[in-house]
Amino acid sequence: MDLRFVTRSVHAFLDYPVALSLMAAPFILGLGASHPLAFWLALVTGAAAFVLTVFTDHHLGLVRVLPYGLHLAVDLAVGLVFVAAPFVLGFSGIDAWYYWLNGAAVLTVVSLHKPDVVPARA
Repeated sequence: MDLRFVTRSVHAFLDYPVALSLMAAPFILGLGASHPLAFWLALVTGAAAFVLTVFTDHHLGLVRVLPYGLHLAVDLAVGLVFVAAPFVLGFSGIDAWYYWLNGAAVLTVVSLHKPDVVPARA
């Protein structure tokens, strides 16, 4: 039984709200108490995620020049960086938990990606 259910379309609908929440969260949650980079990493990643989504080749991409596979690879890298950041940069408290939970969420979405079905050629 294949548990992968996050299609390209579902992923596209998640991208914009996630990018905006990454940009808003540092202000709402007061990130940066344990290290200033905890504030800036979320903000910059959110802005980059927004730009990546705009340029990704899926139905909500506005310019559609970047392959969806590249988008998934970037998401995987972000998830890994978010999980590692508290250890590497010394985040603690809300800063650490924010990155661990978001990193786990991103890695979960990437791991549940359902590959596109390509019709076989005759």
